[in-house]
Amino acid sequence: MPELPEVETTRRKIAPLVTGRTVLEIQHLNPEKYPDTELAHGRTVLEPQRRGKYLILPLAQGDAAPDRELIVHLGMTGGFRLEEGPHTRLTLRLSDGALYFNDPRRFGKVRVVRSGDYGALPTLAAMGPEPLGEEFGLEEFTQAAARAGAVKPWLLSQRPVAGVGNIYADEALWRARIHPAQGRLSEEQAARLHAAVREVMQEAVELGGSSLGNGVSNYRQHDGDWGGFQLQHAAYGRGGQPCPRCGTPIEKTVLGQRGTHFCPQCQVLE
Repeated sequence: MPELPEVETTRRKIAPLVTGRTVLEIQHLNPEKYPDTELAHGRTVLEPQRRGKYLILPLAQGDAAPDRELIVHLGMTGGFRLEEGPHTRLTLRLSDGALYFNDPRRFGKVRVVRSGDYGALPTLAAMGPEPLGEEFGLEEFTQAAARAGAVKPWLLSQRPVAGVGNIYADEALWRARIHPAQGRLSEEQAARLHAAVREVMQEAVELGGSSLGNGVSNYRQHDGDWGGFQLQHAAYGRGGQPCPRCGTPIEKTVLGQRGTHFCPQCQVLE
């Protein structure tokens, strides 16, 4: 948490607050965790972008083309707020207002890089295609899936498709009727999973992502809004509850050091 749907919702919501504003100062007390942020000072924020789970704010000097990018990874509990709070780790002061980066568990990352220079961000540099874009091709996905090991860790690697994390991997695999530990997918399995990833991500984006727990230490938006996709979860977080498709209790296991939820009746390991 947060994954692509939550980051995309964040991008859409903060865009009107930052686009066209000048960065006056980025304040924080941890230059090792938030490196080179002073390079944003005096630059104008252009329309925010997103790549997988990363939020990217292009920065331009005057009327020139953007030459820097403010990269934000929300980590497990990061998010922007309109007011400073006890878990504020970084303040983005703009020519018209401010945003406060709130991160109770401190896994979020913020840094400024030269545009397109992701050498210090290897996951971003090697990220696969966007699941809702045309570049997420079935043929390439099928070929890679035929050689892959356990499918859930493979999805979480970000190489076959960008932005899929623990929640949406469980949900897509449940829809595709594929066991999370299944390796070397057949063409039919790969096609089902390809479609399921697209469907789950699209629906989650439309509902503003998933808000879990009390919404205080977990994801919610700067304006206090919660996501709505958690109400649609069929597998994730539903250990012991009946599968919505067959009624068999959802099982929880650990795979690749991640809690994993699946239906033992619908998702049989072959």
